[in-house]
Amino acid sequence: MIIRTLSTLECTKLLAANRFARLACAKDGQPYVVPLYYAHSDHHLYAFSMLGKKIDWMRVNPLVSAQVDERGSGRAWKSVIVDGRYEELPDRIGHKLQRDQAWALLSKHADWWEPGALKPGTSPTADDLPHVFFRIFIANVSGRQAMES
Repeated sequence: MIIRTLSTLECTKLLAANRFARLACAKDGQPYVVPLYYAHSDHHLYAFSMLGKKIDWMRVNPLVSAQVDERGSGRAWKSVIVDGRYEELPDRIGHKLQRDQAWALLSKHADWWEPGALKPGTSPTADDLPHVFFRIFIANVSGRQAMES
């Protein structure tokens, strides 16, 4: 097996080609990792979520990481790590352009809202529950690829 480092361009292409990541945040020295559906654009990962543990923790500590991977044939794979900063996009003046951009990017995909809008035991029609649009500013990106030798 051969392991190589991905270029920044290759990392960006992998982020743009995918929609699913694992998001890591931390509070009081305790890490927390959750699945996240996202859209990538202009050095940001855009996402949507209900209020809960990850939003609470990112509000306290906005430094986060995200990991995206692709499996290849056999034992081949690619993986990208994003180190970044949580930025909430509230429904207020001053954030409309970024919030509209998040909506436009995410809504390109069918049922884009479901992963972020559903919690255990809730119905898909929970439109009145509080929700949050946010983005992760990508401060650093790195990646690796494993190939059969």
